[in-house]
Amino acid sequence: MSNQLKVYCKNINRYVDITGGETLHDIFMRLSGELAMRPVCAKVNNKNESLDYPVYAPKQVEYLTVDSPSGHRTYVRSLCMMLYKAVRDCYPGATLRIEHSVSRGYFGRISGEGVVMTDEVVDNLHRRMLEIVDEDLHFERKERLTSDVIDMFRRQGLDDKVRLLSTTHDLYTTYYRLGDTLDSYYGVLARSTGMLGVFDLRPYKDGFLLLGPDPQDTSMPSSPIAQEKMYRAFTDYLDFNAIIGVRNVGELNEVVEKRQTAMLINVAEALHEKYIGTIASRIARRFHNGEAKVVLIAGPSSSGKTTFTKRLAIQLMTNLLEPQMISLDNYFINRNCTPLDEHGDYDFESLYALDLETFNRDLNRLIAGEEVELPYYNFEKGEREYRGERIRLNDRSILLIEGIHGLNPELTAQVEHRMKYRVYVSALTTLSIDDHNWVPTTDNRLLRRIIRDHKYRGVSPAETIRRWPSVRRGEERWIFPYQENADSMFNSSLIFELGVMKEYGEEILRSVPRDIPEYAEAYRLRRFLGYFVPIKDNLVPSTSLLREFLGGSSFHY
Repeated sequence: MSNQLKVYCKNINRYVDITGGETLHDIFMRLSGELAMRPVCAKVNNKNESLDYPVYAPKQVEYLTVDSPSGHRTYVRSLCMMLYKAVRDCYPGATLRIEHSVSRGYFGRISGEGVVMTDEVVDNLHRRMLEIVDEDLHFERKERLTSDVIDMFRRQGLDDKVRLLSTTHDLYTTYYRLGDTLDSYYGVLARSTGMLGVFDLRPYKDGFLLLGPDPQDTSMPSSPIAQEKMYRAFTDYLDFNAIIGVRNVGELNEVVEKRQTAMLINVAEALHEKYIGTIASRIARRFHNGEAKVVLIAGPSSSGKTTFTKRLAIQLMTNLLEPQMISLDNYFINRNCTPLDEHGDYDFESLYALDLETFNRDLNRLIAGEEVELPYYNFEKGEREYRGERIRLNDRSILLIEGIHGLNPELTAQVEHRMKYRVYVSALTTLSIDDHNWVPTTDNRLLRRIIRDHKYRGVSPAETIRRWPSVRRGEERWIFPYQENADSMFNSSLIFELGVMKEYGEEILRSVPRDIPEYAEAYRLRRFLGYFVPIKDNLVPSTSLLREFLGGSSFHY
């Protein structure tokens, strides 16, 4: 029986003869003369796989470099394991915790008996990582009974991973070996450390910043940018997580299994209300001083700006103000007039997807005390309509303007600076999968958007996934550069929400066909949701920000 096979390589658009059992790396080496690239992973039948993946049947293969989203995630995950090995080599017994992304890198800390975070510690780790790159160690992918992996992780002191695996109840678990170091990651790793020469490790606050390749020039590591307010917003919630004892998915799953979810939800919702009340009090003080007549509320897609705005309005009313709300979404120009991005797709994130002339005319009329009929944007038709909604401001009125461009100075250039109060809203996810795997903020928002688009906008999950890279590019251009200008930041994430979204998300994502490129992302998100024990949404109050995406809100949208 012949073991000769054919695989279709999308990079060169032709079939390639292979021998059954060859790895993706073997196949690439034979094609390297035709492929002027350095892949870090590949898609096999629209699923991400390591270059060590052996091929035993006909497949479709697409090699991916670090400048692709999947390739970048693979590269960064591999850097994290290399950093973990450096920690074990330099400071045996120390604990590494990588907490979240900030300042174009990944913030983390090292703790343990006799270990104090200093510049010297970071320099030692950086030096050891460079040595590991030179050693070109192989990331060995392994799979064993989960009970065996739990025992191995327990012996290595990875209690967070032990807790996670004990609550997911999978029979087998995939893990990696790098020299004498074992670890597990949410997704595939690179083939070897010799591929990871582009990175940096710098002291940052009371920890370090791990920097991967710059997306604009992958031959260089990213350069940090100042994000002091963003860092503080993350830190506030990390402190809260530590107090309630839910810092990672394993601890969250334990809360669910012990039937303590209701208390967790109540505390998390109370924290949201506390922060919203604090912001409202700050705004009211400025308003009564003759300032802050206009509140601009901005944030990226699916950050919960709309519900935040409605809840802020309630808090402002308790401060004896009369809030009037405007959504920038209702000022979209008709879809057929929307500007296009560099890929020829509608660029809904562009400032110029808004009818700035009409918006500024309406805003100036409102400030002058005139009555204005507000537009309504019909997302299904892609057209603006007028439905008779009229507003007028009085002496106690405060105008709330919500939309992704709220902090862009060009949007309200005609309004005095002192008359504006700026709030940035984002789902700054502080829950980790485990100490070495954080939950990306963008994944949280993408799941929110997939569920909302499916339920309320008639958009399939495949289409939402397809458009997401364009959304992200728009955020990088139009939203993130202005976030540090905010007077207040509000973290809209809820520590329990991914458990609630699990069953919604899994069902919707299963509808994505296997034969389209978007299946890879749908499959990745389903695997991610697989870490969570489901939480029933009947415990989530009708005023929760999460209801904006799930439905059942007491607010009208």
